[in-house]
Amino acid sequence: MWDWSKVKNPLRVALNYLVVRICGLLPSLKTKNALYRSIGIKVGKDVSVGLEVTFDIFFPELIEIGDNSVIGYGSTLLCHEFLIGKWKKGPIQIGKNVLIGANSTVLAGVVIGSGATISACSLVNRDITSDALVGGVPAREIRSEYTT
Repeated sequence: MWDWSKVKNPLRVALNYLVVRICGLLPSLKTKNALYRSIGIKVGKDVSVGLEVTFDIFFPELIEIGDNSVIGYGSTLLCHEFLIGKWKKGPIQIGKNVLIGANSTVLAGVVIGSGATISACSLVNRDITSDALVGGVPAREIRSEYTT
Protein backbone atom coordinates (compact mmCIF):
# COMPACT_ATOMS: atom_id res chain seq x y z
CA MET A 1 0.00 0.00 0.00
CA TRP A 2 2.92 2.36 0.50
CA ASP A 3 3.19 2.83 -3.25
CA TRP A 4 -0.47 3.73 -3.86
CA SER A 5 0.49 7.14 -5.27
CA LYS A 6 2.18 5.35 -8.18
CA VAL A 7 -1.13 3.72 -9.06
CA LYS A 8 -3.22 6.89 -9.38
CA ASN A 9 -2.56 10.62 -9.18
CA PRO A 10 -2.96 11.66 -5.51
CA LEU A 11 -4.84 14.83 -6.47
CA ARG A 12 -7.36 12.78 -8.45
CA VAL A 13 -7.76 10.38 -5.53
CA ALA A 14 -8.31 13.34 -3.18
CA LEU A 15 -10.98 14.80 -5.48
CA ASN A 16 -12.71 11.42 -5.79
CA TYR A 17 -12.63 11.03 -2.00
CA LEU A 18 -14.20 14.46 -1.45
CA VAL A 19 -16.97 13.78 -3.94
CA VAL A 20 -17.75 10.36 -2.44
CA ARG A 21 -17.77 11.77 1.12
CA ILE A 22 -19.93 14.77 0.21
CA CYS A 23 -22.38 12.54 -1.66
CA GLY A 24 -22.56 10.26 1.35
CA LEU A 25 -24.20 13.09 3.27
CA LEU A 26 -26.47 14.52 0.54
CA PRO A 27 -30.16 13.59 0.49
CA SER A 28 -30.71 14.74 -3.12
CA LEU A 29 -30.47 11.76 -5.48
CA LYS A 30 -30.22 13.95 -8.59
CA THR A 31 -27.32 15.93 -7.13
CA LYS A 32 -25.55 12.79 -5.95
CA ASN A 33 -25.90 11.08 -9.32
CA ALA A 34 -24.55 14.15 -11.14
CA LEU A 35 -21.54 14.31 -8.79
CA TYR A 36 -20.90 10.57 -9.15
CA ARG A 37 -20.94 10.95 -12.93
CA SER A 38 -18.43 13.81 -12.63
CA ILE A 39 -15.83 11.38 -11.23
CA GLY A 40 -16.53 8.73 -13.86
CA ILE A 41 -19.11 6.42 -12.28
CA LYS A 42 -21.60 5.29 -14.92
CA VAL A 43 -24.94 5.95 -13.23
CA GLY A 44 -28.14 4.88 -14.98
CA LYS A 45 -31.53 6.55 -14.90
CA ASP A 46 -33.40 6.68 -11.57
CA VAL A 47 -30.55 5.14 -9.56
CA SER A 48 -30.86 5.59 -5.79
CA VAL A 49 -27.70 5.65 -3.68
CA GLY A 50 -28.24 5.63 0.08
CA LEU A 51 -26.46 7.72 2.65
CA GLU A 52 -22.86 6.90 3.56
CA VAL A 53 -22.25 4.66 0.55
CA THR A 54 -18.53 4.39 -0.29
CA PHE A 55 -17.45 4.02 -3.89
CA ASP A 56 -13.89 3.16 -4.87
CA ILE A 57 -11.83 6.38 -4.75
CA PHE A 58 -9.02 5.03 -6.92
CA PHE A 59 -11.05 3.71 -9.86
CA PRO A 60 -14.61 5.06 -9.74
CA GLU A 61 -14.66 4.96 -13.55
CA LEU A 62 -14.80 1.15 -13.32
CA ILE A 63 -18.23 1.22 -11.64
CA GLU A 64 -21.40 0.91 -13.71
CA ILE A 65 -24.89 1.01 -12.14
CA GLY A 66 -27.93 0.13 -14.25
CA ASP A 67 -31.23 1.98 -14.39
CA ASN A 68 -33.56 1.90 -11.39
CA SER A 69 -31.05 0.20 -9.09
CA VAL A 70 -30.71 0.88 -5.36
CA ILE A 71 -27.46 0.86 -3.37
CA GLY A 72 -28.34 0.63 0.33
CA TYR A 73 -27.08 2.68 3.25
CA GLY A 74 -23.44 2.21 4.20
CA SER A 75 -22.56 -0.13 1.35
CA THR A 76 -19.06 -0.25 -0.16
CA LEU A 77 -18.07 -0.91 -3.78
CA LEU A 78 -14.34 -1.54 -4.33
CA CYS A 79 -12.71 -1.88 -7.75
CA HIS A 80 -9.21 -2.43 -6.39
CA GLU A 81 -7.41 -4.46 -3.78
CA PHE A 82 -3.96 -3.81 -2.39
CA LEU A 83 -2.21 -7.03 -1.44
CA ILE A 84 1.24 -7.67 -0.02
CA GLY A 85 3.68 -6.79 -2.79
CA LYS A 86 1.02 -6.40 -5.49
CA TRP A 87 -2.39 -5.00 -6.28
CA LYS A 88 -5.28 -5.80 -8.59
CA LYS A 89 -8.30 -4.03 -10.01
CA GLY A 90 -11.47 -4.92 -11.86
CA PRO A 91 -14.77 -3.38 -12.90
CA ILE A 92 -18.05 -3.65 -11.05
CA GLN A 93 -21.11 -3.96 -13.26
CA ILE A 94 -24.54 -3.69 -11.68
CA GLY A 95 -27.51 -4.46 -13.90
CA LYS A 96 -30.91 -2.79 -14.02
CA ASN A 97 -33.39 -3.06 -11.13
CA VAL A 98 -30.80 -4.38 -8.69
CA LEU A 99 -31.19 -3.94 -4.93
CA ILE A 100 -28.04 -3.99 -2.82
CA GLY A 101 -29.00 -4.09 0.85
CA ALA A 102 -27.56 -1.86 3.54
CA ASN A 103 -23.95 -2.34 4.66
CA SER A 104 -23.07 -4.75 1.87
CA THR A 105 -19.66 -4.90 0.19
CA VAL A 106 -19.11 -5.57 -3.52
CA LEU A 107 -15.55 -6.46 -4.56
CA ALA A 108 -13.59 -5.89 -7.75
CA GLY A 109 -14.47 -7.78 -10.90
CA VAL A 110 -18.05 -8.61 -9.93
CA VAL A 111 -21.04 -8.55 -12.29
CA ILE A 112 -24.48 -8.40 -10.69
CA GLY A 113 -27.23 -9.38 -13.10
CA SER A 114 -30.38 -7.37 -13.64
CA GLY A 115 -33.15 -7.89 -11.12
CA ALA A 116 -30.85 -9.38 -8.47
CA THR A 117 -31.36 -8.70 -4.77
CA ILE A 118 -28.45 -8.67 -2.33
CA SER A 119 -29.51 -8.92 1.31
CA ALA A 120 -28.14 -6.53 3.91
CA CYS A 121 -24.63 -7.06 5.30
CA SER A 122 -23.54 -9.31 2.44
CA LEU A 123 -20.08 -9.73 0.89
CA VAL A 124 -20.34 -10.06 -2.89
CA ASN A 125 -17.06 -11.55 -4.12
CA ARG A 126 -18.32 -13.37 -7.23
CA ASP A 127 -20.79 -12.78 -10.04
CA ILE A 128 -24.51 -12.85 -9.22
CA THR A 129 -27.01 -14.10 -11.81
CA SER A 130 -30.01 -12.08 -12.92
CA ASP A 131 -33.08 -12.23 -10.65
CA ALA A 132 -31.19 -14.09 -7.90
CA LEU A 133 -31.68 -13.43 -4.20
CA VAL A 134 -28.35 -13.74 -2.38
CA GLY A 135 -27.02 -12.99 1.07
CA GLY A 136 -24.35 -13.73 3.62
CA VAL A 137 -20.58 -13.66 3.91
CA PRO A 138 -19.67 -14.60 1.30
CA ALA A 139 -22.97 -14.05 -0.53
CA ARG A 140 -24.67 -17.27 -1.56
CA GLU A 141 -27.88 -17.81 -3.44
CA ILE A 142 -30.91 -17.98 -1.18
CA ARG A 143 -33.25 -18.62 -4.09
CA SER A 144 -33.43 -17.77 -7.77
CA GLU A 145 -36.20 -15.97 -9.64
CA TYR A 146 -37.00 -13.78 -6.65
CA THR A 147 -40.52 -12.41 -6.81
CA THR A 148 -42.29 -9.91 -4.60
